Amino acid sequence: MSRKRLAGIAAGAVVAVAAATLPQASLAAARTNSPQTADSTAQDNVVVYRVPTHRPQDAQTLMSRGYDLMERRQGNDLFVLGDSTTGIQLSRLGFASTAVKTMKRPTAHKTTGARGPADTNGTYDGGYHTVDAQYAHMDQVASQHPDMATVVTYGQSWLKQSGSGGHDLKAICVTKMNQGDCRLNPNSPKPRFFLMSQIHAREITTGEVSWRWIDELTNGYGKDPDITKLMDSTEMWVVPIANPDGVDMVAQGGDNPVLQRKNADDSNGSSCGFGGQVGVDLNRNAGTHWGGLGTSNQPCDEVYLGPAADSEVENTALEGLFRQLYPAVRTGSGESDPAPADARGMMITLHSDASMVLFPWEYDHTVHTGNDAALRGLAGRLGSITGYQSGQAGEILYDASGGTDDWTYDKLGLASFTIEIGDVDGRGCDGFTPPYSCQDSYFWPKMKPALMYAAQHATAPYQTAANAAPHRR
Repeated sequence: MSRKRLAGIAAGAVVAVAAATLPQASLAAARTNSPQTADSTAQDNVVVYRVPTHRPQDAQTLMSRGYDLMERRQGNDLFVLGDSTTGIQLSRLGFASTAVKTMKRPTAHKTTGARGPADTNGTYDGGYHTVDAQYAHMDQVASQHPDMATVVTYGQSWLKQSGSGGHDLKAICVTKMNQGDCRLNPNSPKPRFFLMSQIHAREITTGEVSWRWIDELTNGYGKDPDITKLMDSTEMWVVPIANPDGVDMVAQGGDNPVLQRKNADDSNGSSCGFGGQVGVDLNRNAGTHWGGLGTSNQPCDEVYLGPAADSEVENTALEGLFRQLYPAVRTGSGESDPAPADARGMMITLHSDASMVLFPWEYDHTVHTGNDAALRGLAGRLGSITGYQSGQAGEILYDASGGTDDWTYDKLGLASFTIEIGDVDGRGCDGFTPPYSCQDSYFWPKMKPALMYAAQHATAPYQTAANAAPHRR
């Protein structure tokens, strides 16, 4: 790919995502130069709409029509990200809506070529860390604490594989090092707790939680008895940026981040204009129940699943890392075949901002795993700590096929969860880009005890949760 074409992709993503996702009706109007889209003021703002729903299939209807459905729900009300014409289009589909928030759309920044040396001070929007800063931070931690941390490169992003910039894909292993620790071997001496974030690039709080988790573990060793015990007994693996190309697009907006959700792979559609966003939704592309509910086969839609299961290099590399870290203990292929009760290890993927703890199966809430009681019990405990709802995705949010946690449970039998970080207390910390001050004042005090609890139970998560009292909302 030429550098000129790369610049076009990046700039196009900034413009397209900034305006959010127009539904297919708006796309058709744009193609016919209707008065709706001829008015340039229609594209000046990004608008959040609250949309009451009345039927279980309403969420799937909205996604299938190309609406950018946010990861948020209040009762039966969903939230759609659009522009000033989206409310009209929703009403034509029979959905009443109310505009609850309006933001100025981001301005495209000049796309730069090669980056300079990585710097932990690289920030945007008040303090959020760039990909380079996250990677420099991991390297710095490993350099300062060689007895506690090591960085692993597990693949390359789509742009890097295409020879057009991009990034390596990196993880860090944090533990008090003993012989055999942090090796890419599924038969590890210690149980493993895996945390990942920003597979959806615009959910920028999640990367900051991973940053703080790494620091908490390394700085607390020998000072905090709980952290010291955890570090002595367990390996903590962290992927702070699972979608680095997408995060680069987000950061291009500076103090007004671009709301890029997907990766940068435009090979299936590179001309989305104001009607969508280039790339593939990595959390709809995993090869478990791929192509089911909560996905779209339209390349410009936010939940575009990609041309095939595991078509995206970010996912295949991540799945390769998981296979190197965890044995495949779930031997049956049926939806209700359980992982053994004594299986070790846990995985949490962070999203925002629904204020929920979700667990498999996420592709269809009417189907339960063979470890449903244990997963439900542990999710309930995590929900009690954070103040979040817990349940299968379709029970409390909406069904979503091809996600990371379904894949890790299905293929490996790994106790797997999604935590949707959000504001349940009305602190003004809602949305994909809350004020950076929310990270230390609100989110981290909430997430630290939840992550500690999860990591402390990575030794036997199914046994721990199965014996827990049911959580009641």
